Amino acid sequence: MINNKYQISRFLRAGIFRIISELSSETNTEVYVIGGFVRDKLLNRKTPKDIDIVVRGSGIEFAKKLAKKVDVKKVSIFKTYGTAMFKYKGTELEFVGARKESYSFDSRNPIVTEGTIEDDQKRRDFTINALAISLNKETFGILKDPFIGLKDLQEKIIKTPLDPDITFSDDPLRMLRAIRFSTQLDFRIDEECLEAIIRNKERIKIITAERIHTELNKILISPVPSTGFKLLFETGLLEIIFPELYNLAGISILNNKTHKDNFLHTLLVVDNISKLSDDLWLRWAALLHDVAKPKTKKWVEGTGWTFYAHNTVGAKMVPEIFNRLKLPMNEKMKFVQKIVELHMRPIALVEDIVTDSALRRLLIDAGDDLDALMTLCEADITSKNERRVAHYIENFKHVRRKIAEVEERDNLRNFQPPISGDEIMKYFNIGPGRLVGDIKNAIREAILEGEIPNNKEKAWEYMILIAVPSTSSGTATNESDDNSENKYSD
Repeated sequence: MINNKYQISRFLRAGIFRIISELSSETNTEVYVIGGFVRDKLLNRKTPKDIDIVVRGSGIEFAKKLAKKVDVKKVSIFKTYGTAMFKYKGTELEFVGARKESYSFDSRNPIVTEGTIEDDQKRRDFTINALAISLNKETFGILKDPFIGLKDLQEKIIKTPLDPDITFSDDPLRMLRAIRFSTQLDFRIDEECLEAIIRNKERIKIITAERIHTELNKILISPVPSTGFKLLFETGLLEIIFPELYNLAGISILNNKTHKDNFLHTLLVVDNISKLSDDLWLRWAALLHDVAKPKTKKWVEGTGWTFYAHNTVGAKMVPEIFNRLKLPMNEKMKFVQKIVELHMRPIALVEDIVTDSALRRLLIDAGDDLDALMTLCEADITSKNERRVAHYIENFKHVRRKIAEVEERDNLRNFQPPISGDEIMKYFNIGPGRLVGDIKNAIREAILEGEIPNNKEKAWEYMILIAVPSTSSGTATNESDDNSENKYSD
């Protein structure tokens, strides 16, 4: 922890801060660096690539003058918010005039008026983000800390500068930010703030889905994501913003048969995968891999609790959840959906005798995402029985070795049929239709079952052998009725 003026001044000496200080003196303008940059520097964390500068007066005018001084041509100006931004040597500098804020009940967008540096610090979300360091010549490097944020940093506490009920009601996004910072920094939320979040949880409904998923992403990419999701659950926020995840909670007991709490299991899987991968979307797949269990839960006499097809039902839920949270509806969503759909397949291979045919099918269905899928499945081993865990991990190693052998021999990663539909139609002089698909599928099945190798020559021989169309005119139709059962002749 950096905690004295000499140390603070030292990291401000070089580069842009000295230039800002010079301009501050030349223009007689009060200027401070504030927010995340200060917080992370004081914590000796890697500092963000964006720096917030607060100016007594016009932040836009100060930014324009500074840009001219450092020969930066492009300055982005946001008049509505009274801010300006430009990049300098890879760092994004954002300038804002010191201001006061007041809120209406139905919006988190404040009514803004000009204020002092102290006013600006009051409007900040947490004491650790209200810390400001002077860039003024006479007080350069002095920490301005009216809310004892430095002490909260040292004691690892998330606390609001003002009354937390007012802070969270004015801008409900701050409730999610409190939980996110707690997760990222491994800080505890002040008890009064935590109770205020619970009291104000319904206010989260005025926050846009985009803002919500941004905070969820930051929680997910944290070292121990379960910390944030447990806090979301305990405060009641999760039930409002993510009911599908909330509904996983609870232990099911019937006829002395108990099933684990799927919410806690899911969080354990997410924590496990966070040790193995920093891929945000794989972490989303881990978060959603059992999301359909409440929908598919059924008691079967003689068997116990079952969740048949929860992977398939869960895969159908993924686009619904992504769409509601305004997450990207592109290849990222499709990746998550695919992993959720397939996550039971490797586990089945571990539990059963591993056949080359099953491995070939998994290779084709998973394609380039096979490694991610296997990583999730290994993270999904959460038994408290250490011998059982060790047994599963050893079996997964065996499956990985077998997959590598089959892949090297059969070249099935990102499998494409060795004979195209156009080639089939040309050879048999037939038009497009179900028959062409059936022939392609027959070739695919023969490759998967190991009847023929995955190459064009053998596939061609096999096609000629089994796929002579029964047509009187030499031209097949594209009908798709039941007569297609007689599509092959010996």
